[in-house]
Amino acid sequence: MGNIALLVVDVQNALILAQPFEVEEVVSNIKRLIKVCRENNVEVIYIQHNDKLGGELEPKSDGWKIYGPIAPKVNEEVICKNYNSAFKETSLKEYLDKRGISQLIITGMQTEYCIDTTCKVAFEYGFKVIIPEKTNTTLDNGNISAKDLYEHYNFNIFNGRFGIVESIENTIERLIR
Repeated sequence: MGNIALLVVDVQNALILAQPFEVEEVVSNIKRLIKVCRENNVEVIYIQHNDKLGGELEPKSDGWKIYGPIAPKVNEEVICKNYNSAFKETSLKEYLDKRGISQLIITGMQTEYCIDTTCKVAFEYGFKVIIPEKTNTTLDNGNISAKDLYEHYNFNIFNGRFGIVESIENTIERLIR
């Protein structure tokens, strides 16, 4: 299935340790999608955020590393980024274009930052965006709970505007067709 890829955005140790909203279910669902993708020759691409020196995602630190249970295999692409967008000043767009990928399943962290920006930029570039339910998460943000942020972005911002939010079962069906 050459025209679809799974993006796993910023699922890094420091963010997992912060215990975002329903993190166990989200990680379990991402692991499930990775397994199905690997079994069906769908490319899995990891996006890894670089923080500044001393930050929790400082390159090469333990917090920066991709969370072990969903870690990439040797042959899987890892693209590092310095901004909320997985596309800004990275090789992601060129990489996807070279492979003829036109659909992206976007998963990871954090809903209102890197998932939101990556989803919107992918939409602007013309990619079909698919966001499986309970495959992105975030932390409480000021007076807004992580649960409210997750629900608002997924069901009021992303779905029907920038992409399709669907059950993980529907996404899996899409991958094994």
